[in-house]
This record gives sequence, structure tokens and C-alpha cells, in this order.
Amino acid sequence: MKNLFLSVAILTSALAAHAQQTISGTFKGANSKTLYLFDDTSDGPRDSVIVKDEKFRFTLKPGGDAEIYALLLQDADNFMFVVPRKDASLEFTLDTGHFPLANDMKVNDDTKYMQLYQRTFTSFSKQAAKLNEEAQHIGPNDQAAYEAFKKKADTYNKGVVAAGRDFITQYPDKLASLWMLGNELAKRWKFRSWRPCTTLTPAVRKSKHAARISGYLASQKAQALNVAADDFTQNDTKGKPVKLSSFRGKYVLVDFWASWCGPCRQENPNVVAAYNKYKDKNFTVLGVSLDEDRNDWLKAIAADKLQWTQVSDLRGWQNKVAQQYGVRSIPANFLVDPQGKIVARNLRGMDLDAKLDELLQ
Repeated sequence: MKNLFLSVAILTSALAAHAQQTISGTFKGANSKTLYLFDDTSDGPRDSVIVKDEKFRFTLKPGGDAEIYALLLQDADNFMFVVPRKDASLEFTLDTGHFPLANDMKVNDDTKYMQLYQRTFTSFSKQAAKLNEEAQHIGPNDQAAYEAFKKKADTYNKGVVAAGRDFITQYPDKLASLWMLGNELAKRWKFRSWRPCTTLTPAVRKSKHAARISGYLASQKAQALNVAADDFTQNDTKGKPVKLSSFRGKYVLVDFWASWCGPCRQENPNVVAAYNKYKDKNFTVLGVSLDEDRNDWLKAIAADKLQWTQVSDLRGWQNKVAQQYGVRSIPANFLVDPQGKIVARNLRGMDLDAKLDELLQ
């Protein structure tokens, strides 16, 4: 009897291991239309089926890096987001009048909250469509209509941010909050008032999308003005740690460059000139190098006569400070005031001298 029970258990486990994961259901009003399946690993559709007898079914291949999937019906405008988990299949009751919202579903919690997120923002989608249509009818010289439209757009954006903030606050442990942050709030985030990524639970922040969204927000923050510059520590040419905050009380130009970067080397004489002109007027430079080879880095410092503090972790484009500040190209720089706020960015040539002259004369 024990052997028989063991055999049944092994057979059950084997069947479970090879169970097919599916996304299926009924779709009223969609007969003969194509339903596309997307995932977050590519831009194009992963699969497609033609709805027949108001039914559809996708079979997912095991493995892969996809975390979030989306259904898109032919001629429809909105995606329906779903989150398959392990071997559990997802089943929906849909109709063309309510899509991408489901009438009924047998799904996991992650997909339920994705639907709640989409249901929460359905009214905003309709408002956005109306605003887009209204914008198309504003004449190029109709300033009054433009100002009226701008007020409506501002009200709309504030409403989206408020709803999104409430959603994340209420559901910080749901993947839907992270996805909504990336899709609805990232471009509307006001850096002075809220840090949404920090409110999400550690488990949610382990999602592969968290790094992408955090990187985007970091890059946007780096482009914003009059916001506090995030502190960082990196080793100088002698291996001693240097903190950005140690320069508090001075204007400091955080300058991202590399020995192998031609445009950076061409810009260095302008930075040298600015440093020599204003170094006695409460100004300095902190160079952050995206080099990998220490010798190349040191040789370039000497050749270009860079007399200010230089730091690097010698990890190239993986430099942690560059990632922290969302630097995607070099040369790049941020001017930080004595209180630690970013007051200008990407100042080059005469623009750098003009800004320093304005602030320090």
C-alpha cells in the first residue's frame, strides 16, 4: 500500500511539473477577431489567436524571463494586463464592450490587482481621449483656448497622481502598484513631494521592472532643478572615499566623463578654465569617471591638467554614481549649490562660465 501511494505521488508530481500554463476564456462579440498576446520581454506580440465560438486560449511556453503579459484585441486601443504565476492557469469572461476589464475571472492575486489598477484608471483613460481630441481643435494662435486647455490638462494630471498615490499607499505589496507607477506616474512625479519607490515592499522591489523604473526616475530627478542632490561616496585616485556632501557650503560641479570619451576630452579645457577662474570664489569640481582602466584614467587627468578631486569605481557604464543619477551619455554634469541642491545641469563651454558668473560675481 505504501509503495502504491508513493507511486501515485510521484506520478502526480510528474504531471504537475509538465502541466501547461494557459490564458483562456470566453470573449463575447469578438468572433473572427485576432487576439494578441504580448509580454514584457519584447516589443512585438508573442502569440496570437483568432477568437472562434467566442472562445480563446493561449498556451505559455515554460521558462523565459517574462513577468507581465498583456492581451490586445484587434482594433482595440487598450491592453489588458495579466500576471501568470507558476503552473496556475488564468481564465476570463470578457466582452468587447468592457474590454480591457473582465466581467468575471478565475485568476491569481497579482492579476486581480492588475485588473483593479486598470479599473481604477478607466475614467482617466476616457478623460485623456477627450483631452487629446480637444487639443486637435485648438488653433495655433488661439492663446485663450490653449490656456483653458492647459488648466484642464493640469487638473487631469493632478487627478492621476492623486489616484496613483492612493493606490500605491493602499497596495504597496502588489506588482500592480509598481506597474502603475511606471506607466501612469513616472512622467508626472514631483520629486520634491514624494518618493513612491521607497513605499513599495522589498518583495515588489525585487521585480525586474523596479530597476528600470527606478533608473528612469533617477534620470528625471537628475534633470530637475532645485531638488536635493542625492549623496554618494566613491574612491578618489588614492583609494580614499570621497562624499559629495563633504563639499557642502560650496558650489560644486559634478562632472561625469571618461578618458576614452572624445567629447569629454574636448570639453575639459572649458572646465579647467572655469575652475581656474572661480576656484577662489566658493566653487570647485568633482569629477566622476566612467573609466575601467586605472592607468588610462590617471594619464588623462595628468594630460588634461584636471586639478580637482576625481573619483571612480572603474566599472565603466556600470559606475554606481552614474546609475544613481541616471547618466546615459557623457559628458554630463550637475551644478550643486552650497545647500546641496541641483541648480543647473549639462553646462558646457560659455554656458558654464555664464552660469558661474551669474552665481558667483
